[in-house]
Amino acid sequence: MKPLKEFKINNFDLLRLLAAIEVIFDHYYQHLKLPISHTSLKILYLFPGVPVFFVISGYLISASYERNNSIKNYIRNRALRIYPGLWGCIILTLIVFTITGVNFLNKQTLAWLPTQLLGFIYTPNFLANYGFGSYNGSLWTIPIELQFYIMLPICFLLAPKGKLNGWFIALFVVFVGLTLTYNLSHLSDKLTKLLRYTFIPHFYLFLTGVIFQRLRIYSSKFIYGKALYWIVPYAAFSMFFFDRIDAAYFTVIQYLFLSFTLLSMAYTLPNLADKLLRKNDISYGIYIYHGMIITVVVELKLVPYFNLVYLILGTVVMATLSWLFIEKPFIKRKERTIHAVE
Repeated sequence: MKPLKEFKINNFDLLRLLAAIEVIFDHYYQHLKLPISHTSLKILYLFPGVPVFFVISGYLISASYERNNSIKNYIRNRALRIYPGLWGCIILTLIVFTITGVNFLNKQTLAWLPTQLLGFIYTPNFLANYGFGSYNGSLWTIPIELQFYIMLPICFLLAPKGKLNGWFIALFVVFVGLTLTYNLSHLSDKLTKLLRYTFIPHFYLFLTGVIFQRLRIYSSKFIYGKALYWIVPYAAFSMFFFDRIDAAYFTVIQYLFLSFTLLSMAYTLPNLADKLLRKNDISYGIYIYHGMIITVVVELKLVPYFNLVYLILGTVVMATLSWLFIEKPFIKRKERTIHAVE
């Protein structure tokens, strides 16, 4: 008997958790300036966390929007998912940074704090010398995710009638071109940094998720239940070509290959995430809290006494508390827009 292929029964919660853990590893070695072998680096970047988040976001959010395209519900649901957890993290940051010597009673705070609560993340001058120079290196993707949320309804609104799939594929091609132009052009450091924090060089990943969702490729016989057939060639490709072709082109190709692999993993043993996690999703908390911990460790010069196990344990505790007492209660208020069986 063939398995019933249901859209909502998937492993995306588990994949987001793995992506968040990958980001912890990446930032641990990067921000604490610890040595890591070249082989370990290639293994670490087999499953890059941020692109995984962007693809999954496009896939799930577009599905939610299409099944109930009320702008009011859409904005409400997106706000309930992003802001309560973010606010909890920022409030805790204020408390911890104050304890460790930061004075927030200054004029810059009046402009900085409201913008952080809105998700327009940046590091003010008075925190530029705290830690490694960014008050939380994990939060840079929050403004990009918010831009994705804004762009999605606009893309649907501007789509030619009856040609949605072709429209999104055309947008994907355009933004792949823009991404390659951004990566290959010799722009000034200031302009490069500015564009990096916009949706432009990342939007093709979000659109990949949208296109996969619209084409329902999860139900394809080449995707559903075939994770092993994708993981092995993807890993071999990524490891072999890591140092062998132009980085900009390779990155786009790798991420597209990863997207197919990701979707197959989501729909192979699709009940696995629910069995392991029991509907608990601490990935967002892990993503936003580990950066704060690393920053404080650097500021207090605790790096020699700190290791990856401490970072993971501390982050998991904070993320679990955030999920149980902040995120989960607010998520329950979201309007349901994706039914159990599609």
